[in-house]
Amino acid sequence: MSAPAITPVFVRLKLSLLRNGLRQSGGRKAAYITSAVFALLFAALQLIGLIALRGHAHAESVVVLAVAVLGLGWAVMPLFFPSGDETLDPTRLVMLPLRPRPLVGALLTASLVGIGPLFTLCLLVGSVVAVARGGAAFAVGTVAVALALLVCVALARAVAVANVRLLTSRKGRDLAVLSGLVIAIGAQIVNFGAQRLGASGLGELDPAAEVLRWVPPASAIGAVHAVSEGSYGLAVAQLALTAGALVALLAFWSRHLTRLMTSPDGSTLPGAESAAKERASTGLARLLPGGRTGTVMERGLRYVWRDPKTKAAWVTSLAIGLIVPVFNAWQGTGSVYFACFAAGMLGIQMYNQFGQDTSAFWMVAMTISSTHDAYVELRARAYALLLITLPYATLVTVLTTAMLGDWRRLPEALGLSFALLGAMLATGAWTSARFPYSIPQEGYKNVAPGQTGLAWISIFGGMMAAALLCAPVIALTIWLNVSADGDDWTWLLLPAGTAYGAVLTAAGLKLAAPRTARRLPEILTAVSKG
Repeated sequence: MSAPAITPVFVRLKLSLLRNGLRQSGGRKAAYITSAVFALLFAALQLIGLIALRGHAHAESVVVLAVAVLGLGWAVMPLFFPSGDETLDPTRLVMLPLRPRPLVGALLTASLVGIGPLFTLCLLVGSVVAVARGGAAFAVGTVAVALALLVCVALARAVAVANVRLLTSRKGRDLAVLSGLVIAIGAQIVNFGAQRLGASGLGELDPAAEVLRWVPPASAIGAVHAVSEGSYGLAVAQLALTAGALVALLAFWSRHLTRLMTSPDGSTLPGAESAAKERASTGLARLLPGGRTGTVMERGLRYVWRDPKTKAAWVTSLAIGLIVPVFNAWQGTGSVYFACFAAGMLGIQMYNQFGQDTSAFWMVAMTISSTHDAYVELRARAYALLLITLPYATLVTVLTTAMLGDWRRLPEALGLSFALLGAMLATGAWTSARFPYSIPQEGYKNVAPGQTGLAWISIFGGMMAAALLCAPVIALTIWLNVSADGDDWTWLLLPAGTAYGAVLTAAGLKLAAPRTARRLPEILTAVSKG
């Protein structure tokens, strides 16, 4: 007697999950319906736009790049939105008597139910219409759409099953916080790309499309264009490449699914490897100063590495601080002074130092009994930030200068960066004590309800104060650049800016320390509200 087919069961299960999820609350139902309407409206407009592109000289380059980006989106979607689809977690099925191969087919079919696959289908259909000419091309396009859609869905499933232990853990769910980073960096890249296309035209896409038309799932759309051009052998090769990618993804998925459902979860077994890692982690302490300074520095650096929100803030600052000056220099519209953006972005990390500790700040507060203790605490936090910021700001400034070829201005750009960094460390230490606020541990919010005003005053008020404190160095830079013989003395801006930044940092820490020691109860109350 043959086993009953499980594919219809999984399709009904997917529909039930969607239906029951909407029944949980009216807010969730409204959010789902609103997002579905906007997604489908955007898909319809996109479909119309792609159809309107039909006959354009560079239509194939546009659609190939669009499908390639779509495939990338399907690959990263499970990493940043692991809770968006409950069926992405196959560990819920480990106790059922299911074989991996039929399970892969059932899950693949169930994955085709939803807004995401429908949106993908609209884009793929529009891409085929944009490049297909003739009955043969449309016939191949039908196969290409099916293959590309299955590749996208299988790619998402393969990534999810390979990382399911991470995605279903607390740290994995916190990884979704980094989705904001992807959006921020992607927005910068799209902005610069749009500027370049606006100046040079769609022909700039042709070199990238030449490569991506051989990368699944974009290769399926490339096959449709090849048939339209009469290159049938090329079309067969591109379709075969897409089909091969689908087979490889299904095999990868099946193998990892088998391993997942037949092996124990190593994350719950505290073996010797985890103990060895814990012992090895003490190596950082040997490189830092002794006493309270080294302890505080190590704690701050561990926050950067381990705490999801702190890590997201740092990675975002590092990425944007590099992208803005380098991309502007690459386009030929930048200046070496844009490199100060790196120091400014990282200097923001000094603001709300105690809020980053959240409710754990009470343990820090227990160790502060005098102004000297508060000063050492703030100084050590500034040192930890400088360990990353100083070499990074120097690297970005040198890289920007090299791309522009304006080496004469390197000393003054570095001097301005170091002065700005010192000013932000000073104002950040003071506002951390004067305007602390809580950072919620869960969700996407970075400010607790009712404390938005404090956050604005702390960050933007502190940044304005830092800009005013840098006014002497800025004025000196302008004076040396406009004076007749000032070019011979611009090198002095490097030591002058460095010394000025160091003085500002020391003064800011000295002013913030007594306020921190006096206001410990108020700070503890403010940062514990989240």
